[in-house]
Amino acid sequence: MQLSIMHRVSKRLRALVRDRRANTAVEFALAAPALFLFMFGIIEVGYALWMQNALDYSVAAAARCASLNGSACAAVAGTSQVTTYAASESGASLTSGAFTYLGTAVCGCQVSGNFTIALEIPWSPVTANLSSSACIAPPPHKNCAS
Repeated sequence: MQLSIMHRVSKRLRALVRDRRANTAVEFALAAPALFLFMFGIIEVGYALWMQNALDYSVAAAARCASLNGSACAAVAGTSQVTTYAASESGASLTSGAFTYLGTAVCGCQVSGNFTIALEIPWSPVTANLSSSACIAPPPHKNCAS
């Protein structure tokens, strides 16, 4: 009797080894975590690059506005509209606090921007510090926005 049970068990194990119906599901289960991690990593890096591009564009636009259209970016009630203009030109969730303006720089009208982005990567929080700076000299006989 012991032999017949062992024979039946070994026969079923051999049949199970030869069965190939669930290979695709097992292979997908093994490969899916790496595939999804790679895919969502690409999305997060793309988001960081988009934010860097928004920061670069808004800094350049604000420096140009401060050098050419001083009245449109001039100070009102002691707060600089240049940083507000930079935030409005970004097209992203950047606030005016992310920008600094220096109208007395050697190179002309200088606008700088700094932004820290938290990348949503599983198992380890990662932050990236994005920064950009632009300086444009005003035309002759004009001054930077104050």
